[in-house]
Amino acid sequence: MTKYTEQFKLEVVQNYLGAGSTGLRAVAQRYGIPSHFTVRKWVLAFQLHGDVGQRRKRRQYSAEFKLSVLQHMWDNHLSMLQAALKFDIRDHGVVGRWEHAYQEGGVEALAPRPRGRPEPTATSAPAPASPPDDDNRSREELLAEVNQLRMEVAYLKKLEA
Repeated sequence: MTKYTEQFKLEVVQNYLGAGSTGLRAVAQRYGIPSHFTVRKWVLAFQLHGDVGQRRKRRQYSAEFKLSVLQHMWDNHLSMLQAALKFDIRDHGVVGRWEHAYQEGGVEALAPRPRGRPEPTATSAPAPASPPDDDNRSREELLAEVNQLRMEVAYLKKLEA
């Protein structure tokens, strides 16, 4: 559910544009909007996209589109808000999340994730791990495992004490 209706947003924008000398803060205060930045976003979206810029929009973007938005933002030294408005992305914060994801994981991190709950698998319990074949392991590997297990047992005994 949206906090503000489309008609309310249009009324606020038209009031701001029609008032002339009234500032963003005054319009925000008049309509009980906590931040004048919200009014500014609505006005810019209206100026770029008209009435359509006020509508709620849910869309899943491809990795290519996300990368093109980021590349345009970087090439033209745009803010996240400016890039979001240019590409008609209603939540400018998502551009920042895309940028962070790209910096962390590259283009693969921009791929859309499936929505909803994952499909249940055929087996609900994980399959028990098969014991390693001790005959094929070297003496050093077996000694390392024994030492690891001894350390775990000693740690658990200390916890109990």
